Amino acid sequence: MFETIWQSISTLPGYLVDANKRIFWLYLASAVAMAFFVYFTTNTTRSLKGFWQFLFPRSVWLHESAKQDYGLFIINRIIKALTFAPIVLTMVPVAIGLSDGLEALFGPSLHLQWPQSVVIGLFTLMLFIVDDLTRYLLHLALHKVPCLWEIHKVHHSAKVLTPFTIYRSHPIESYFYACRMALTQGIVVGLGYFFFGSALSMFDILGANLFVFVFNVCGSNLRHSHVWFSWGDKLEGWFISPAQHQIHHSDNPKHFDTNIGSALAIWDRIAGSLIRASQAQNISIGVGKYDAGHDSLWAIYYKPVVAALKALYPAALMSKKQDNQ
Repeated sequence: MFETIWQSISTLPGYLVDANKRIFWLYLASAVAMAFFVYFTTNTTRSLKGFWQFLFPRSVWLHESAKQDYGLFIINRIIKALTFAPIVLTMVPVAIGLSDGLEALFGPSLHLQWPQSVVIGLFTLMLFIVDDLTRYLLHLALHKVPCLWEIHKVHHSAKVLTPFTIYRSHPIESYFYACRMALTQGIVVGLGYFFFGSALSMFDILGANLFVFVFNVCGSNLRHSHVWFSWGDKLEGWFISPAQHQIHHSDNPKHFDTNIGSALAIWDRIAGSLIRASQAQNISIGVGKYDAGHDSLWAIYYKPVVAALKALYPAALMSKKQDNQ
């Protein structure tokens, strides 16, 4: 067990050199460059010291909420290694099951002889779109289903936002997202195999899906930050900007359950839950009067489970309480 814990901790610095991780150094560097643009255009007095203070205000990075995020980043990695990592749903059985099901319904795999570049491009695009759609659907469920919201509330209980807030989640939610990823990849690979055979590959940059890489370079780390970066109304009708995701974290009830999408804004447009940055200014972060009381790491882990059980079995718990009386 101690070896597993040490291995989990020792792999964390690797996040900085892994293009599939949000805090990959290049994504962080692009966020700093975009933050400099915001600083330069919103301040009349400019200096290197001023930019440093703008980028790293103590009130944000040393806030108790931010310190919780740092702790969760480490502890959740250990919990994943010790508990659900070995039992998480994997892509292979999903892909095989879907491919076999399609063959049972429609006959042998088609193995279309399309140009390789077209197949790779289509496969890469499908991975991105299906991944984004399933992220949206799971995120929507986490907001709309009461027992799931109690789990997801951990993420929204952040009082300030830093790039580490992306890792502020309950292990149960992390398990859901791990299974979602396996399901997404299994669906796309299964469909790809049925139509094009086993020679599937994607366009990637440093091992990351081309579209995911572009999304992360375009300020993904500013989504969880105090830096307000809007892409303008037209572009924000298609893609979720950093400012739009900050609106998603607003403690204003008018902004609850809005901008649920990850990269693409089209899902929120269809659902009528899209808010552009120009429609909301001077927001504050958190869940407002619906504060979950996540005032310690221990509370973050146990309170959501208790609250989720109460939401899931309200009648049974009420009956038990009355029996005890």
